[in-house]
Amino acid sequence: MPFCIYGEKGSCQSSATKMILPKKSLILIQILRFLVLYFHHQPCSLAIDEYEFVVKEATYTRLCSTKKILTVNGQFPGPTIEAQHGDTIYVNVYNQGKQNITIHWHGVLQPRYPWADGPEYITQCPIKPGGRFRQKMIFSTEEGTLWWHAHSDWSRATVYGAIIIHPKVGTRYPFPKPDAEVPIILGEWWKEDITKVLQQMHDAGGDPNISDAFTINGQPGDLYPCSKQGTFKLTVDRGKTYLLRLINAAMNIILFFAIKKHNLTVVGVDAGYTKPLSSEYVTISPGQTIDALLSANQKPDRYYMVARAYSTGSNHHFDNTTTTAIVQYKGKYSNPTSSSSSSSLPSLPFYNDTNAAFSFLGGLKSLADKKHPIDVPLHIRNRIFTTISVNSFPCRDNNTSAGPNGTRFAASMNNISFVNPSTALLQAYYQHTNGVYGDNFPDMPPFLFNFTDIFLPLNLETPKRGTEVMVLDYNTTVEIVLQGTALMGGIDHPIHLHGYNFYIVGFGLGNFDIYKDPVKYNLKDPPLRNTVSVPINGWVTVRFKADNPGVWLLHCHIDRHMTWGMKTVFIVKDGDQPEERLLPPPPDMPRC
Repeated sequence: MPFCIYGEKGSCQSSATKMILPKKSLILIQILRFLVLYFHHQPCSLAIDEYEFVVKEATYTRLCSTKKILTVNGQFPGPTIEAQHGDTIYVNVYNQGKQNITIHWHGVLQPRYPWADGPEYITQCPIKPGGRFRQKMIFSTEEGTLWWHAHSDWSRATVYGAIIIHPKVGTRYPFPKPDAEVPIILGEWWKEDITKVLQQMHDAGGDPNISDAFTINGQPGDLYPCSKQGTFKLTVDRGKTYLLRLINAAMNIILFFAIKKHNLTVVGVDAGYTKPLSSEYVTISPGQTIDALLSANQKPDRYYMVARAYSTGSNHHFDNTTTTAIVQYKGKYSNPTSSSSSSSLPSLPFYNDTNAAFSFLGGLKSLADKKHPIDVPLHIRNRIFTTISVNSFPCRDNNTSAGPNGTRFAASMNNISFVNPSTALLQAYYQHTNGVYGDNFPDMPPFLFNFTDIFLPLNLETPKRGTEVMVLDYNTTVEIVLQGTALMGGIDHPIHLHGYNFYIVGFGLGNFDIYKDPVKYNLKDPPLRNTVSVPINGWVTVRFKADNPGVWLLHCHIDRHMTWGMKTVFIVKDGDQPEERLLPPPPDMPRC
């Protein structure tokens, strides 16, 4: 690989080019070459600090049918954003679509700058058709894989892409450098227009129509009709190692993922490093990312990589199909993988195997070494216990809906089903506008009961509507116990917090026991994530320090649950020092 000298605007000249240079310049070049090679910096690689995102419709064909979908720059999945640790990136978003849009940089902490975080009516008003917004991404501690996606209605079904944050110059991965890096984005595909799927759910009051396929890098794979030719293929050299950057961009489903005859070694999650964990499969929830090393150590052949649902709801229909891609070794060999043979697919846990799902998740530990220290809050000032429930509302005017017993589905946290305001909540907070939200989100459920009992009174199924937030002092230490309930049968919930990572110090099945469970917390090397899976009729405890002032959304990343109201907001107040205060808004904030 040639050594490169950077010129203006990232231009690159090879040292093989014949140039007559002074002796001093040649010495400097040799020193620079040594430093580049020593620090494993990739030649000819300069991070782009500004991106253009044009949101527009494009025509795509999947599953034997063609439709228009919303995209960024006509691409599905959308463009990959690359940065280095500590960079600041600008993205100019132009809305040339027919509907409002916002873009969220999932897992980017945005210190003191929630203005570009993206959730509609929480941190900003949507970008209207014909509008634009120059969004700023401020990277701080993130290193690894994150992703971006639309955060308005259900546009994120097709509007999403990867974010890759490389180590800063002069540092390296805490694992052997891979020979190549490959984003693997898992998604869902509906034959029907996604806006119609959402509208039908709103109108009927029941579950949305399930997806028609899962996808790997936008392709369903050869087990679906009319899909064999487009199946994603990863070509590998035997003996080399590949860093797979896994992202679950699916709308409504947790997924199992595996590759035939190959173990994966997990080395990072949610843009943070972990102790290496070798596994035959991974469990990945909507919103989560996993960095995993794939060693091409099998005999040359073609091997399936697959993903399919992990779904536990007893009364819930789900897409039980399997998406495939192919890992193909270079070289000549016989007996290629046959799509007609089920034995050629890797073994995955059964659809509702909770033990398998959380056996993997429980094996994840923070790296927690000298170069990657952790800081788990030990002395907690704010303790929050919140139920997360699927609920129902009675229908109005004596009509019936498609929910249980003729009701309409809802969802809640601590029995409050969140109602989006009509203007941006962050703007109301910043401008001291009254009447947009209340600050009475409770730190305990209003009713204490056996949360996981399968026989619960019907009156517990109906929550209250409200736009209630919780206000936290700057730098306070927070512990949240997320308790699933058996209302409507119960199901797993991936919960995502904007603006923060948190330590997952404990989880379990059944009801949280305030006396027995905390003594089993992992305070030594808990995983640090931005999205956590709460097991069906179980609980999870997370901890973080509220050191990022602003307005930050907490919500279920299963979109139907978030749409039904399973979310709330933390407002973290400013600190005393200037560097502890919210930065001012950009001049081109969209207006409602």
